Amino acid sequence: MSFNPVIHSDFSIAAQYVTQTDRSLFVTGKAGTGKTTFLKYIRENCPKKMAVVAPTGVAAMNAGGATIHSFFQLPFGTYIADYRPDWGSGGMEINNRHSLLKNLRIRSDKRETIKELELLIIDEVSMLRADMLDAIDAVLRHIREKDQIPFGGVQIVFIGDLYQLPPVVTREEWQLMSSYYRSAFFFDAQCVQQIPLLSIELKKVFRQSDNTFIRVLNNIRNNQTTKPDMDILEEHYLPNFTPEPGYILLTSHNAQADLINKSELEKLDAHPHYFDAAVRGDFNERNVPVDKQMMLKEGAQVMFVKNDKGENRRYYNGKIVTVSRIQNGKVFVWLDNNIEIELEKEVWRNISYQYDRDKDEVKEEELGSFTQFPVRLAWAITIHKSQGLTFDKAIVDAGKSFAAGQVYVALSRLRSLDGLVLHTRIQPSQVITDERVVQFCNRLTDTEELQAHLAGEQQRYACQRLQQSFDLEKLFEQVQELLRTVHKSAIPEKETASKLILAWFEKLEKEKDVATKFRNQLSQILNTGADTDYPFLYQRTLSAGQYFLPLMQRMSQELSEHITVYKVKPKSKKYLQYLRAVNILLQRKIFEIEQSLSLAQGLAKGGNVTNLLESIAKDKKQFEHTNEQLHQEEDTSVKETVPSRNISLEMYQSGKSIEEIAETRSMAVSTVEGHLTHFVGTGEMPVSAFVSSEELALLLRKITAQPMASATQLKADLPDSYSYTKIRAVLAYHTFVKNNG
Repeated sequence: MSFNPVIHSDFSIAAQYVTQTDRSLFVTGKAGTGKTTFLKYIRENCPKKMAVVAPTGVAAMNAGGATIHSFFQLPFGTYIADYRPDWGSGGMEINNRHSLLKNLRIRSDKRETIKELELLIIDEVSMLRADMLDAIDAVLRHIREKDQIPFGGVQIVFIGDLYQLPPVVTREEWQLMSSYYRSAFFFDAQCVQQIPLLSIELKKVFRQSDNTFIRVLNNIRNNQTTKPDMDILEEHYLPNFTPEPGYILLTSHNAQADLINKSELEKLDAHPHYFDAAVRGDFNERNVPVDKQMMLKEGAQVMFVKNDKGENRRYYNGKIVTVSRIQNGKVFVWLDNNIEIELEKEVWRNISYQYDRDKDEVKEEELGSFTQFPVRLAWAITIHKSQGLTFDKAIVDAGKSFAAGQVYVALSRLRSLDGLVLHTRIQPSQVITDERVVQFCNRLTDTEELQAHLAGEQQRYACQRLQQSFDLEKLFEQVQELLRTVHKSAIPEKETASKLILAWFEKLEKEKDVATKFRNQLSQILNTGADTDYPFLYQRTLSAGQYFLPLMQRMSQELSEHITVYKVKPKSKKYLQYLRAVNILLQRKIFEIEQSLSLAQGLAKGGNVTNLLESIAKDKKQFEHTNEQLHQEEDTSVKETVPSRNISLEMYQSGKSIEEIAETRSMAVSTVEGHLTHFVGTGEMPVSAFVSSEELALLLRKITAQPMASATQLKADLPDSYSYTKIRAVLAYHTFVKNNG
């Protein structure tokens, strides 16, 4: 990345709305303003359980996500929620809400993924039809069992430029849809009318730096083209221009682009070489980004279709180069300044999304892959396929353009006017921008207005997170599933195990009702809006934490002891998996309640809500990492003679430092610290290994004054130098001293 996007206010504000609020958002911007970079930034930095989808296979591949139809198992055709079959279909495939949901073929694991989803990103939204978005809405409401809430409560982020390629709707389809929709664009979907959709435009243009060119593009985009604009374009009309190497022709028709590429390749007096792609697993070959069987010759003009992954960024998506030589199955190309590099094959993945209970995250699962050289012949390309590419030199043949936005897409691929050649004149009548798009984009939320409301939205989201911490429904359902499992199993001492789990079930059944009442109390406190009494909110949250935490911790202790007992029993492997799943969920709930106390305390003290939410996200990431490490060790320790943490202790006692142990064992330092703090609680490890005498004294005073406080609560009142490892070591030491006089 050649710039830091977060320093730009519109980028930063958009990112905070996505990561630190639950508001649905439309992120747009002119060509070259960093929409792809924004998507990448959210994927890498947002702590929410998310999925990325796009309307077409190619768009999904470029976004690194799934197609809308595959993710939601939507049928092809038109969707009209209240359509009646007796109205007649005219030969079209039409689905209403009943037929859509009746014919849904979504597996139980995919349903769980959709239920857990917190954020759905839809890329290239300009191509998303309004009826398809309403179908997505219907599926989300149905599977998440939240029929009254748009998108079933999932936060939606739409990314795209509506001035570029529009949705594809046939004349027959629009005759039907026009009775229900003002336009085919996503913003006219019925579900969008039910949500307070915010929108923000990324304004900083990174592709172009020529102010004259930027002005011309803006005027074309906004249907405000002037005579001076057309005069500037006319200067670049060169119908008899003979292309030099490095120029690519942009045309509106596939057949013309294919014919030119084939013809130019045949002109080369060089031996043809064929390269077959490697296709593995489930990969729809209609979505291939480059030729499955690629024919190249020395001297062929090709362009990259992926950015360079290296730090030097030698090439980018759209960079045009020449094949220098082909030897022994290897392909070499000339870059600028006569630098020759060898092409390396790239992998495109067909992914699905899967909810991982152990990690509490929606993760990508590879279904199939396509491996090939990341280039395609580049004497010509269609305007449609050029979307997202950047060219230094291009010949634009938009004389036969037929879709709104095509002229803008073609011209905006270029970095500057210097590289532009017009093969045909562009007439004012060809500069088509859909007026409905202009009207919608004129209502985009002002950046300053978004900034003004951000703190309030963050605060509301923080309070919502606080309430969710006391939702025990998921934990209750997991224990209920465990109870059903043990009844069906043939484990040893089944009756004793059943009684223990039944006791947990009955306890949680009672406590989840108590938790519901408490959440209702929180809602009443929070519904006062700007007058919310945050000190009172903290006191009520603290009382709830003091009530629920001991119950959760006691259950966790019983569960851990039960797991230890069954580790050595025969025919218990599957039962142990269910026990561990409950234990992971229980540990996560304890952590969430501890975090809620820290959050409520921060709000009561008037803390910066951005910092509070960032701290929570950071702590959660660390917790999940540690939880994952411990879970892996627990799985392994059944087979190990010596538990993993004992090995760490032995290495420490032999004189190795924590850092040396971590390096030797290929573990994170935090994992080794977790091993060793355990032994502080048994007296086998000195607390002085983690804290100084002054730090120990201060932490003991804090723990004595707040005996119910969690590590998260204690840290909120301490300087930054007091890490979680130090706090947990002293908590373990305090428990050891208390239990051993």
